[in-house]
Amino acid sequence: MLKPEIRIGPRHPRLAAWCYELTRRLSERSLAGRGLHKANSDVAKRTIVKVRDKLQRGETVYIAGLACPGTHNTGVALVEVTQKDGPRLIVNNEEERFSGNKHTNEFPQHALDDMRAVLQRMGRDIGDIDAFVTTWDYPALLAMLIRTSLEEAPASLKLLRAPIAPAINLRQMDQVRRLSRKMARMYGLGEQLPLICMPHHDNHAWYSFTASPFADVSGKVAIAVLDGTGDVGSISLYVAENGEMKQLYCNQSLFDSLGAFYTVISSSQGGWTWLSSEGRYMGAAAWGDMNRASNPYYARLKAVLQLGPEGTVRLNRAMANWYADPGDNPYHPSLIEILGQPLRPDQLWNPDAVLRVEDIEHRPDTKDRLDKAAATQLVFEDAMIHVIDHLLRLTGTDRLVLTGGVALNALGNMRLLEHFNEAWFERAQQRKARLHMWIPPVPGDPGVPIGAAWLFAHMAGAPRGAPLSHAFYCGLPPLRADITAALQTDEVASLEIGNVATSEGRDAIADLMAHAVAEGGVIAIYQGAAETGPRALGHRSILANPCDPHVRERLNERVKYREAIRPLAPMATLQSARDYFELEDGASDGDYNAYNYMVLTAHSKPEAREKIPAVVHADGTGRIQIVREADDPLTYAYLKALGRRIGVEMSVNTSFNVAGPIAQTPAQAMDTLRRSKGLDAVVLVADDGTTYAAWHGGERDSGRFTGWYAAWKQARG
Repeated sequence: MLKPEIRIGPRHPRLAAWCYELTRRLSERSLAGRGLHKANSDVAKRTIVKVRDKLQRGETVYIAGLACPGTHNTGVALVEVTQKDGPRLIVNNEEERFSGNKHTNEFPQHALDDMRAVLQRMGRDIGDIDAFVTTWDYPALLAMLIRTSLEEAPASLKLLRAPIAPAINLRQMDQVRRLSRKMARMYGLGEQLPLICMPHHDNHAWYSFTASPFADVSGKVAIAVLDGTGDVGSISLYVAENGEMKQLYCNQSLFDSLGAFYTVISSSQGGWTWLSSEGRYMGAAAWGDMNRASNPYYARLKAVLQLGPEGTVRLNRAMANWYADPGDNPYHPSLIEILGQPLRPDQLWNPDAVLRVEDIEHRPDTKDRLDKAAATQLVFEDAMIHVIDHLLRLTGTDRLVLTGGVALNALGNMRLLEHFNEAWFERAQQRKARLHMWIPPVPGDPGVPIGAAWLFAHMAGAPRGAPLSHAFYCGLPPLRADITAALQTDEVASLEIGNVATSEGRDAIADLMAHAVAEGGVIAIYQGAAETGPRALGHRSILANPCDPHVRERLNERVKYREAIRPLAPMATLQSARDYFELEDGASDGDYNAYNYMVLTAHSKPEAREKIPAVVHADGTGRIQIVREADDPLTYAYLKALGRRIGVEMSVNTSFNVAGPIAQTPAQAMDTLRRSKGLDAVVLVADDGTTYAAWHGGERDSGRFTGWYAAWKQARG
C-alpha cells in the first residue's frame, strides 16, 4: 500500500493569525457598542459585583443563558441562584421544540416566551433577571471565522459566504449584532440589554463538571470538550480540583476536529444532512465490519486524522478538503480513491442515496457502504482514545467528564471505558485503578446555555449546586385545558383514563400502559416538562415490547418512517439493566447515573438477544437508559408493571416524533399521532395529574386500543 500524502496545518498561518488578532480587537469594541460584552469586560465585572452583593444579602438571583442566532440549536436556560444552594436549573428551552424546525438557528422567541411564562408563574418577570449571558464569545468567534476563511486562501474564501461547519454561519452574525437592542425593546428594558459573552468550551466544561457525580469528590477531575467547533477551537482539555477549573489545552482550530470529521463523512457517505447524519451513521457502523484487521477501508481512511504528540489530532489536508469547501467538494482525489465520490448536497435525503439496510444480505453496494461507516467509527474512536490517553497521563487522574457534541457518540464512549482499564492504568500511572467516566444528559450545544449561566454564577461566588439526576427541563408541564383543547381535533378519539396524582392512580395508569404494550401495542407517553437534549427519556417517548423480535422493523417502518438501520433503545430499571447488560464499573458513580441518559452503550449478556431482541443492536449492544422512581414515578411504575406481564422490567424507548423535533406541546403530540399510522395510542398527563388516552379516530380507528382498554377494565373488576 502506498504511503498517503500528508499535509497538516493551514497554508497561510501567519496571515490568518494576524487577521484573527485584528478582527478580535475590532469586534470586541464594535460588539461592546452594540451591547455584547466580553466576560472580562467592565460591564461584566460590574454585573458580577451586583450579583455577588445580592447573594451575600441572602437574595435570590436569576441568570438567563442564551443560545443566540448564528449557531444551531438556539434556546434559553433560566437558572435560579442562592448563596446557600448555588445554581438550580429551572428550564432549558430549545427553540426547535416550539417552532418544529429541528436544529434551528432562529431567534429563540418561543423559548423566551415559555421562560417568561415560567417566571410569571413564580411571581417574577423578565426584569427580575439579573444577568443575560450568551453561549459564545462572539468577538472570538467572529475572529475565528475570519481566520478560518483565510487560512487556505483563495480556496477557503468560499467560507465567507457559506456555512463553515454545522455550528456556525458567518452570514448570520448580523443577527447577533442586533440581538441586544432587539431583546431590550421586546421587553421594554431600554435601548440595550447588556449581554455577557461566555467562552463556548468553558461553558461546556463547567456545566458538565458541576452536574457530574465527581463535583464533590476530592482530587483531580479531567474534563474533555470534544466538539464540532467552539469559538476558539474544537478540542479543549481541562482539569478541575478543589472546586476550580483550569484549561490545559485548546487546539485553536475549527477543522482539526473530531466532530467535523464525523459530520462531513457521515453526511457525504450516509446521505443525510449535517446534524442529522452523525447518530444514523454510528448506528450503521454496527452492520459493517468493525474489525480493524479486516475492514477494507480502515487502514487507508485513518490517514485522514493524524494523531500527533501530546494528544494532538490534525486534519490531513492533502486528503480532506472540508477546511475549504465542506458542502460541495469535501474530498481531495486521494480520499475519493478510498471512499468514492461524496454525495452532493442536492442528493441528501434522496431515497436512492440514503444508507439503508433493507437489502444488506444481498446487495454488495449496501454492505460496502456499511463497511465505510464502520471504518469511520473506528478512526473516530482511535482519535478519541488518543486525546483521552494524553489527558489522563497529564492529569494523573482516573476520573473523566466527557462533553461536547462528540460525546453523543455513545459507542465511542463505551470504547473509552473498555480501553482505559486496569491494565492501562498499571502501565501508564503505575497504580491499581480504572477509568471512571460521566457524560451529561445534554453534552451538545443545547446544554451550553446551562453552562453559561452556571459558570457566571460561579464567577459571582455562588457554590456549585447539586448534580443533575434527570433532564426534564424543557418547557412547562402541559395544562389540562391545553390537552383537552388539543384532543378536540379531527381523526382523533380520546378518553379520560384516570389521574396519576396518587400512587394508586399512577399504578393503575402504568398497568394499563403495560397491558397495551404486552399485547403488542405501540404507545407514546406525554407527561411533565419535556427532556432537554436529543434523547427521549420517558416524558416524550414511544414505548413497545422489547421481547417482540418484529417490533424494530414495525417501529421503523410504520411508526417513525425511518431507515431500518436505526436501533431501538432499552429503557429499564437498574436491576433489569444489570440482568441483561454488562454495565461498566467505570460508569457506576452516582449509582450508575451515566446510564440515565442514553449517552452510553453497553454490551448485552448472552441471554439478552433471545429475550429482548428488539433492543439489542446488530453489534450486540444497547444504548441503555436506567429509570429511577424518584425522577420519573410514572415511567418507573410502567416498567415494574411491564415486568409483571412480560417477565422483564424493560421497554423499547424511542423519541415521540416523526421526521421532526420531539413533540413539545399537546397540539404537536396530536399532530405526531395523526402522522404515525402505526402508533396505537398516546397517554397524556396534565399538570394536575389528569390522564387521557388518544388514538386514531373515525375510519382510522383499528379498535386495538379500545379493545385493550375494555379487557383491562374487565380484568380489574
